[in-house]
Amino acid sequence: MNSVPRVLAVLDELLRGATREDRGALWQLAERGRELDANLVRLPPGGSVGAHQEDVLDVLLVAVAGDGRIEAGDDSLELTPGTVAWLPRTSRRALAAGPDGVAYLTVHRRRPGLTIKPPAPAVPAPVRAPAYEGGEAPCMLDLVCPACGRLSQDPEPVFCSRCGERFAEG
Repeated sequence: MNSVPRVLAVLDELLRGATREDRGALWQLAERGRELDANLVRLPPGGSVGAHQEDVLDVLLVAVAGDGRIEAGDDSLELTPGTVAWLPRTSRRALAAGPDGVAYLTVHRRRPGLTIKPPAPAVPAPVRAPAYEGGEAPCMLDLVCPACGRLSQDPEPVFCSRCGERFAEG
């Protein structure tokens, strides 16, 4: 990574090269190893960005050309060149361009990229008792009610909890 300060873009030149109808990102910060993201965005006359909410990142928005507004609930914040607006995370907002369009720079902390993580270590399967085929093990027959066949949950049953039958004394 190159840790030397440098000029990345001249916004006036980028805007002069854009047509009146250009929409979207005219420039993006793309340096490797960065901790920030930044975008120069242009909305054409009458263009808009619908209502949305950013739940993770605060965004700094700097209007650089044209005019527009940020709709935030009941508030309408005017954007003119030089206006700096803070869009706190979890705030709901929409943007609308004026009759000449609007261009603005957004800056925010970089989202971590998607990564492929190594698989989690295998968890050993729980030790299970061997499966019984053909019913309960013979050692549990003394827990089965002789009258109704219900299996008692009591390890030393005296009476059946379903029918009241007395168990044989062991």
